[in-house]
Amino acid sequence: MGEELYELPQGWVWAFLSELGELNRGKSKHRPRDDAKLYGGKYPFIQTGDVRNSNSVIKTYTQTYSELGLTQSKLWDKDTLCITIAANIAETALLGISACFPDSIVGFIADNRICSVHYIHYFIKSIKTKLDSYAPATAQKNINLNILRIVSVPLPPLSEQHRIVAKIEELFTQLDAGVELLKKVKAKLKRYRQAVLKAAVEGELTAYWRTAHQGELEPASVLLDRILKQRREKWEAEQLAKMKAQGKTPKDDSWKLKYKEPVAPDVSDLPDLPHGWCWVTLPQIGELNRGKSKHRPRNDPKLYGGQYPFIQTGDVRSANGVIHSYTQTYSDEGLKQSRLWSKGTLCITIAANIAETAILGFDACFPDSIVGFISESNYCDIKWIEFFIRTAKDNLERYAPATAQKNINLEILSDLAVPLPSLEEQNKIVEQLELIFSVADQLEKTIDTNLKRADKLRQTILKQAFEGKLVPQDPSDEPAEKLLERIQAEKAKQVTTKTKKKTKSEPKSSTQLALQLE
Repeated sequence: MGEELYELPQGWVWAFLSELGELNRGKSKHRPRDDAKLYGGKYPFIQTGDVRNSNSVIKTYTQTYSELGLTQSKLWDKDTLCITIAANIAETALLGISACFPDSIVGFIADNRICSVHYIHYFIKSIKTKLDSYAPATAQKNINLNILRIVSVPLPPLSEQHRIVAKIEELFTQLDAGVELLKKVKAKLKRYRQAVLKAAVEGELTAYWRTAHQGELEPASVLLDRILKQRREKWEAEQLAKMKAQGKTPKDDSWKLKYKEPVAPDVSDLPDLPHGWCWVTLPQIGELNRGKSKHRPRNDPKLYGGQYPFIQTGDVRSANGVIHSYTQTYSDEGLKQSRLWSKGTLCITIAANIAETAILGFDACFPDSIVGFISESNYCDIKWIEFFIRTAKDNLERYAPATAQKNINLEILSDLAVPLPSLEEQNKIVEQLELIFSVADQLEKTIDTNLKRADKLRQTILKQAFEGKLVPQDPSDEPAEKLLERIQAEKAKQVTTKTKKKTKSEPKSSTQLALQLE
C-alpha cells in the first residue's frame, strides 16, 4: 500500500501495522463448524455481525463456546481490536470482554509503548473503503492477513495519538447527538404521516370542512347507488351488443338475471362513519383483478425487451405513490400473455411485500403478484383509495400465511371494507394529504441530506486526524521514529537474549564433544 503514502508532519513516521503489535487471525479449527458440541458454554464467541453491530465496543454476543469450543479456538483479551476480513470487510470494534472469534476476524493487540489501540481503530475506519477494494469480486468478499500486515499507518508521537483520539471522540460524540436527533425527527415524521392518514380515513381531517359544506354534499350512499346502476346498465348494453352480433334477439328480460351484483361489505363489526359516508367494497366501485403473466417459464427471453412497461412488486414498493419508472419491459410476445393496464390504475401487491400501493403513471403490464384496481367512471378518486390501503396495510398483512413467500389473494382484497365519502370530500382529503405529505417529504429529504453530511463529516475528521491537522503538534513529544527505533531495538535485544539462552541450554552434539576433547 506504499502508493498511498503522503507527507507527514514533523515527528511522525510511516509504520507497518505488523510493527505496532500482535496481528493474528482468530481460530475455529473444528470441522464441521456447526457441531453442536462446540457451543452453549460460558465463553463468548464473537462473529462478524457482532463486530459490525457493536458501535465500536463489543459488549454483547449471540453465541458462546463450550469447553470443547475453547480447546480448538483462542480466548482473546479485552481491548483486542477485532478487524473483519470476510463478508463485511474492515469492520472494526474493540473487545469489551474476553472472547473467542473465528478466522474471519483478525485480532490486533497493540504494543502500548508505541501506539494506542484506539488510534489504530479509528485509522482502520478511515481506510475501510480502500481495504474493501482489495477484496476480490466474489460471492464471499474477503481479504487476507498479509494485506493487513503491510497496511501503512501514519504514526505520530504516542502523546499526540492520545490527543488525536480524544479529539475524534469529542467530535464524534457531538455528531452522534446530532444524528440521533435527526433520526428521532425522522421517526416522528413517519408516525405523523400515519396519524394524518388515520385522521383522514376516519373523517377527522375534513370534519370542519364537512360541517361548513353541510347540505351541499351528495351522500356517498347516493353516489354508490349511481355507480351500481351505471355498472349494471353498462353490462346490459355489452350483453345486448354481443347478442346482436350473434344475430339473437332476447324474448324477455330473463337474461338480465345473470348479472352478478358486487358483494357489499359486512358492516356488523365496523365502526360508525361520519355523516354522509358509507362502507363499500372495491368490486362495488370499480374493477378489481390480478395482473397476468401466464407464460411458462416466466423468464423466457422472448417475453422481454419490447416497448411495453412491465411493472414488478419492487417498482410498486419504491414508487412513493405514483409509478414513474420501471426496470423491465414486455415484447409483443409478452403482451399477448398479459394485459396492458391503463394509466391511473391502482397497483396493489399481494405477494412478498403485502399491500404496497402505487398508481400507474403510464400504461403498463404487471404479473399476478399485483392486483389492479380501476375506479368506475371516475366517481371515486383513485388517490383516496390508495391512501386508504396504506392505512389498512397492517391488517391485510395479518391474512398472509407465515411462509417463506408471504401472500394474500384477490378474495381478501374483494372483501375489504372501504370508507367512502362524497366525491367532493374525497377530493378535499386528497388535496390536504398531498399538501401535508409534500411538506413532510421535503423535511425528510433535508434530514437524509444532513445524515449523509454527517457521514462525510466523520470521514473528513478522520482524514484530518491522520494527516496531522486535527490537533496541534507538541515539539516536546518524542518523535515517533525514535520511539519506534528504540522499541524495535529492545525487541531485537530480547530475541537475541532468548536465542543465547536457548543455545546454552541445548545438549552438545557428539561432534562438539569430540572437538572439545581434541
